[in-house]
Amino acid sequence: MAASYILLAAFLAIVTSQAIASDPSPLQDFCVADIHSPVKVNGFVCKDPMAVTADDFFKAANLDKPMDTMKSKVGSNVTLINVMKLPGLNTLGISLARIDYAPLGENPPHTHPRATEILTVLEGTLYVGFVTSNPDNKLFAKVLNKGDVFVFPQGLIHFQFNPIYDKPAVAIAALSSQNPGAITIANAVFGSKPPISDDVLAKAFQVQKGTIDWLQAQFWENNHN
Repeated sequence: MAASYILLAAFLAIVTSQAIASDPSPLQDFCVADIHSPVKVNGFVCKDPMAVTADDFFKAANLDKPMDTMKSKVGSNVTLINVMKLPGLNTLGISLARIDYAPLGENPPHTHPRATEILTVLEGTLYVGFVTSNPDNKLFAKVLNKGDVFVFPQGLIHFQFNPIYDKPAVAIAALSSQNPGAITIANAVFGSKPPISDDVLAKAFQVQKGTIDWLQAQFWENNHN
């Protein structure tokens, strides 16, 4: 009986650790990603520690400079620094993004399947919010000004919008994954390749199929760089 309890406790510990863990946890001081390794693992294999240099933990990212928002149909530019751009982030469970917003620009509704996000406004004003899961779908929204901070829980749909018509805005976001991922809702639903059946989407959105066909014909851009 005691042995059964021990086995059950061990099983629950394993399941719990897997459920809590988002990114691979570090088992040594660092595990710089070997981006070009042919070995496929959850994340990246470690570069030989003897070949690691300070440059593996550094990137001249120019995050102090404004990014171009004029070419974006949604009026925003997301500059993400993740493990693919900074190999030293591997197994450390963190990444960073600078987000530039044109006047009346937005970072449209999206989710990060692998990360919670904390956003800090550096310049301007932003209207931000997230929506909870079914069945409530409750909106939590707030107007943020320079210096304000807001948290978007992992996996929930969220957005940021610059409501000022004549001034840009800038924010910095920290995310709790080396590779948080981003699913922009409109892009995924109406811009998938191949497209989702218009019968499916017309029923889901309770509109005519012609409306769905028009939406699917639009150019759904990616504002992430």
